[in-house]
Amino acid sequence: MATRSPIVSVLGHVDHGKSSILDSFRGSNIVAGEAGAITQAIGASIMPLHIIQKKCGALLQSLKMAFTIPGLLFIDTPGHAAFTTLRKRGGSLADIAILVVDINEGFKPQTIEAIEILKSSKTPFIIAANKIDVIGGYRKVKDSLLGDIAAQDANVQQSIETKMYELVGQLHEKFKLVAERFDRVSSYTEQVAIIPCSATQQIGMQELLMVITGLAQKYLEKTLKINATGRAKGTILEVKEEKGLGKTVDAIIYDGTLNTNDTIVIGSLNNPIVTKVRALLEPHALSDMRDKKSKFKTVKSVSAAIGVKIAAPELDSVIAGMPLVSCDPKDVEAVKADLMSEVEDILIETDGAGILIKADTIGSLEAMINILKEKKIPIRKATIGNITKKDYSEAESNYEKDPLQAVILGFSVTDEARTENKFVKVLTNNIIYKLIEDFEEWQINTKKELESKKLDVLIRPCKLEILRNCIFRQSNPCIAGVEVLIGVLKANTPLMKSNGVHITTVKALQSEGDNLTTVTKGRQVAASMPNVTAGRQIDEGDFVYSDIPEGDFRKIKKLTEYLTKDEITILKEIAEIHRKRNPVWGV
Repeated sequence: MATRSPIVSVLGHVDHGKSSILDSFRGSNIVAGEAGAITQAIGASIMPLHIIQKKCGALLQSLKMAFTIPGLLFIDTPGHAAFTTLRKRGGSLADIAILVVDINEGFKPQTIEAIEILKSSKTPFIIAANKIDVIGGYRKVKDSLLGDIAAQDANVQQSIETKMYELVGQLHEKFKLVAERFDRVSSYTEQVAIIPCSATQQIGMQELLMVITGLAQKYLEKTLKINATGRAKGTILEVKEEKGLGKTVDAIIYDGTLNTNDTIVIGSLNNPIVTKVRALLEPHALSDMRDKKSKFKTVKSVSAAIGVKIAAPELDSVIAGMPLVSCDPKDVEAVKADLMSEVEDILIETDGAGILIKADTIGSLEAMINILKEKKIPIRKATIGNITKKDYSEAESNYEKDPLQAVILGFSVTDEARTENKFVKVLTNNIIYKLIEDFEEWQINTKKELESKKLDVLIRPCKLEILRNCIFRQSNPCIAGVEVLIGVLKANTPLMKSNGVHITTVKALQSEGDNLTTVTKGRQVAASMPNVTAGRQIDEGDFVYSDIPEGDFRKIKKLTEYLTKDEITILKEIAEIHRKRNPVWGV
């Protein structure tokens, strides 16, 4: 058994400095022309242990550890691939992560999303509180981070502390995570370490490397054990068209060795893809993989952990995030069955209740599922690809059972069947946590709307005044001006006097020639009231109440959150009126 390099994911909001930190790690060694320094792999950068030791110097020695990890493999693939990609059941591609946060801006949407996903995939992480050099008055003085901070003016030191503890507060408030500056952490298993730094000014970069290396060695050593000469296991990062090669895949190999001409099996939504490696390609030394003109060199084999470009036939239907395994040709069927089981563990399709979710990759889908399950939101179907007519049909079939589940959530996908469907709610977003946040907000608002509609079929609590000098017709029916003092008056509302005696039912409401069905507080209208005579059963200046049936009252009691405070007061008053005659009325 050998120990592989831990896979380190670098995450964070746009412009908070993810690339700057990777460039800082890469650039300082490239400029020095150090032999065996950081090299580029496909979608990753490899930093050998001897370079980490040289870069960190006494800092790493102070940990008093015997290092067995060969180095660090930094994932620098854009998007979610680095940390939401399926590696093995329930595991993410990254072993550990650096979350980059602009110390001056704090948590932004992509920061929050990254933490949600890191938590759901149980990936340990540290925080690089970047851009401390932008804090007003900061000037680089010393070579060590703590020495540099201590050398700042008192007001600058205070600003750093304030901004850092704002991050600590946000972590606790939003995620119930305990965090502390790295040198004050008492337990790395219970606290998230924060390293203030500046990638552009090379402040805190040694400390950042030291902490991530120390954590990886101390807590991940057992999980990094691999069979170096065994069959390769990996994950597809991206599917690309390369000139002269056709369709290729960029993959991270995290176990074993992959050779040219090996048979590989790649997970799929239907039947796993079986093909043979034609070529393995790595970038030329010091080339930048973000440059589309990057040149590749052909290699005969690669060993974990490494990023590599694979050229092979039958790659047209490969989906990013899928698992990859090399195998002996005679074991293909067993490997296919195992991979299908692995993929099916993620995909969900039931006949039960729940929402539908769609995502662009298997990893993103898994991240969505994990977060939704944490929130106890039921899922009926979870799969890869754009939203289709079939998805609409399945979501609509939920409507009668539960309108709140007639929903399709789409992450980084398009709505191919876009249609005005009053029964189905479709929400799409390129940020998972925002998508789920939008869904929760929609559910709350829709639930209120649906619940409030239940009031529409009930007699609402209201109090009216019969206006003076506004008796337009004395009887058959009596037509009088009324003002709604509290609540909502609807046509067909029964009325009673303050002594509980039923007097009439409002048959019609009119204002300035318009017939109305509902009148709210403060409005004055003409009300048509049969079976009463003005001057006998009602008089000008009388106060009357809606005569709520006992059954309606019991239902309304469960819907009081949709009533105003005034309506709740009148509801209690109406109950008291009835209970003078029947002490258990409405109980």
